[in-house]
Amino acid sequence: MSSENDRVIVVTGASRGAGKGIALGLAGPGTTIYVTGRTSVEGDAPLPGTVGATAEEITARGGVGIPVVCDHSDDEQVAELFARVERKHGRLDMLVNNALVVHDELTRPGPFWDKPLSLQVVLDVGTRSTYVASWHAAPLLVANGGGLVVNTSSFGGRCYMHGPAYGAGKAAVDKMAHDMAHDFRPYGVAAVSLWMGMLRTERTEKLFEGAAESEQYRSFVASAESAEFPGRVIDALSRDAGLMERSGKVLIAAELAEELGIRDTDGGQPPSHRGYLGAPPEFSDAVVE
Repeated sequence: MSSENDRVIVVTGASRGAGKGIALGLAGPGTTIYVTGRTSVEGDAPLPGTVGATAEEITARGGVGIPVVCDHSDDEQVAELFARVERKHGRLDMLVNNALVVHDELTRPGPFWDKPLSLQVVLDVGTRSTYVASWHAAPLLVANGGGLVVNTSSFGGRCYMHGPAYGAGKAAVDKMAHDMAHDFRPYGVAAVSLWMGMLRTERTEKLFEGAAESEQYRSFVASAESAEFPGRVIDALSRDAGLMERSGKVLIAAELAEELGIRDTDGGQPPSHRGYLGAPPEFSDAVVE
């Protein structure tokens, strides 16, 4: 197994947003981070950010950023990503499953049948892509003699948030982490699902401009986490002696940060929204082979 300062990491969906922030939160000397995404040229997407720009910033922070243009709806591209990691390193320390297609109509109010059927794309690049990437990563994590899989998720796995497609997707990756943890445990590999709060990303910054006038969302805007905050939390979790005790659980990033002594980039301590949005699920310990 590699030392804690000699790590190989894959972060999916990292051209911008949470994925970019997580990758930067994990960046540091001795850390090689493969960042995936579909955007390689600035301006090709409505929002700013490319895999190359993320990789460059990782390298500027002392790590080694490797950009990989990868469409996570294409299994062959995903297979080649992990084959590349295997050829170069022969192992993997961490996989962060963050790739998600955010449909333009996702946050539009109204019942699901009044929204496009294509909204179910989050069950492809989101839910299914998490399984596929983990399947390819598993042999490399096992070969490493230990490691960590993190599925990024949200309170939408427990409460109504953006409708049934989004909610089902988040609930699925939560349960996926629990079941993967069972299979990984004999090999010292941990798997968790991490509920992030509202993050300040390229997408949400635009939403915040109008939301600041809404009493309903004002408190969420005021307590929003930086995009790097989940990465800082994941980094601390990966180094924590109690990692395996948390394997298989759904964790709230804000609560884990307080427990591990992690603060946001501005020095603040983001609050947990457990009281308002709900607690993580508790899965049965029963095992049916």
